[in-house]
Amino acid sequence: MKIAAPLGIVALLALCAWIGADALGLRLLFGTIVPYAAIVLFVIGFIVRVVRWGKSAVPFRIPTTCGQQKSLPWIKQAKTDNPSGYGGVVGRMLLEVLFFRSLLRNNKVEKRSDQLAVGSAKWLWLGALAFHWSMLVIVLRHFRLFLDPVPMWVQVIEGADSAFQIGVPILYITDLLVVAALTFLFLRRVVVPRLRYISLSVDFFPLFLLLGVVLSGIAMRYVFRVDVTAVKELTMGLVTFSPTAQAPVEPILYVHLFLVSVLLAYFPWSKLMHAGGVFFSPTRNMANDSRAKRHVNPWNYGVKVHNYAEYEEEFGEKMKKVGLPLDSE
Repeated sequence: MKIAAPLGIVALLALCAWIGADALGLRLLFGTIVPYAAIVLFVIGFIVRVVRWGKSAVPFRIPTTCGQQKSLPWIKQAKTDNPSGYGGVVGRMLLEVLFFRSLLRNNKVEKRSDQLAVGSAKWLWLGALAFHWSMLVIVLRHFRLFLDPVPMWVQVIEGADSAFQIGVPILYITDLLVVAALTFLFLRRVVVPRLRYISLSVDFFPLFLLLGVVLSGIAMRYVFRVDVTAVKELTMGLVTFSPTAQAPVEPILYVHLFLVSVLLAYFPWSKLMHAGGVFFSPTRNMANDSRAKRHVNPWNYGVKVHNYAEYEEEFGEKMKKVGLPLDSE
């Protein structure tokens, strides 16, 4: 049920968009109102989540470190794993954001013949890297639909992505990679017993939604052969706030656009928000300089201290009676 329910929801969303745009003629709704509403919800939700994270109290230095801290001059420091300055923090964060370094270094522990063995777990890293980089390239490629004239950098990315062109229309490498990566991430949750046990519907819904977005986009290019000129007319109308939702475009475009809108509206309130949350992780965005600099909790309030001299002055007579020595004597 935790797989069937999210799959059914995504299929129902796609069906609603198809029927609404084709049979009911609600192209203004699915081509203009829903996309604008989704963008507003995405921006507001993103800002709300970021502000909440930014207001969270972090009174202690809690960087996650895996190497030697900066210490004596003759002890080699692990500057990437254990940075002592913010330059090293930026480098560590870039490696994490762009190449998922912690996931690359992740190992799995399993039992082999009554013994624990540590093995490599690189398939997850490779699948995650392929998915995220493919999605980034796909998003950048789509800028040709929103910019006129098309910038040179978009043409360069598009040319590199179609380097292995086979026939017409152009076959993009990222189209294949993103489908393969999403399929792998889905099968991993289904095949691996411990992951299948802990996975919930909210873990499968983003996968199916992303697959719906990708597959509808691929269908537009290779199956329905949507008129690109009409698509650009529609997208340019959205960007310039002069929408032309009545453009003669196949219903599959409105399915694709509606699923993208649902993804944008859902993004800030889902696990997908780790895209912004990684920058606010106090275990990663802090330099480990606790030996070189004393960090005082800025939220500390004044505490009344009762030192030993005051304690002895208050209870001195009672201490004398029981034979306890007094410092004052």
